[in-house]
Amino acid sequence: MQRLSEPFETSVHRIEAAAASIFYRAAGDPGLPVILLLHGFPSSSHQFRSLMPRLADRYHVIAPDLPGFGFTEVFGAFVYSFGRLAETVGAFCDALGLTRYALYLFDYGAPVGFRLALERPDAISAIVSQNGNAYEEGMSDGWAPTRAYWADPSPANREAMRSMLTLETTRWQYTHGAPDPAMIAPEGYWLDAALLARLGQDTIQLDLIADYASNVALYPRIHAYLRDRQPPLLAVWGANDPFFLPAGAKAFRRDVRDAEVHLLNAGHFALETHAGEIADLTRDFLQRHVR
Repeated sequence: MQRLSEPFETSVHRIEAAAASIFYRAAGDPGLPVILLLHGFPSSSHQFRSLMPRLADRYHVIAPDLPGFGFTEVFGAFVYSFGRLAETVGAFCDALGLTRYALYLFDYGAPVGFRLALERPDAISAIVSQNGNAYEEGMSDGWAPTRAYWADPSPANREAMRSMLTLETTRWQYTHGAPDPAMIAPEGYWLDAALLARLGQDTIQLDLIADYASNVALYPRIHAYLRDRQPPLLAVWGANDPFFLPAGAKAFRRDVRDAEVHLLNAGHFALETHAGEIADLTRDFLQRHVR
């Protein structure tokens, strides 16, 4: 079997930025166009382990762990909000000297990445949204308990959100909607569950769940950005996602004239079962739009 050459291998690094030691994975020649991959809840850059080598022959792919996730560490007091996560990712880009990049957005990575795009529109060469929602119609009825928490952040409603932090829920997020749950490797959800179980993680994640309401409030600004800037946009969606419905993918066409939408027979963590297909769609899309 032929061994992949060095540019296709994924390496791990740390860099300090915005009062954090940011852990990140990278692959590909730094002289190539950059793709910044932003993960979702409750995962980390680990979720891109199968995608990055499939893109690294043509792109420099970089995937940081957001504060509160994976192996990134913060110094001192840190307010866990999506605005602060976006500020940290911006500082991370500055520390690496990234001035132009395509965004690959998944789940929590979408509100973080779109905030980055609002602040630095000239930096964005293209957007790939993989179950990264930006529309009300993309949110399923499964958000009802979370909306109740937003409306009334009482101790009882906050406590109800703890069910999102269990191994059982994490496993379900990975396997629900997959064409065959046996296709899902267990190390992904076990790693996420182990990291969620660390001391203080419950407070961090409950704070972020509460702050997710700020992302919904930001949707009109995101839509205006999309209409005004018309960034090349690919929405590739696990159509069986219990959280973000296919309507959220299709809605991008309302604001981006040439948005490309592909619905896959996959769940929320579509990369666990469809990494090859998503990589092919991403490569074809970026080849036509990123030079």
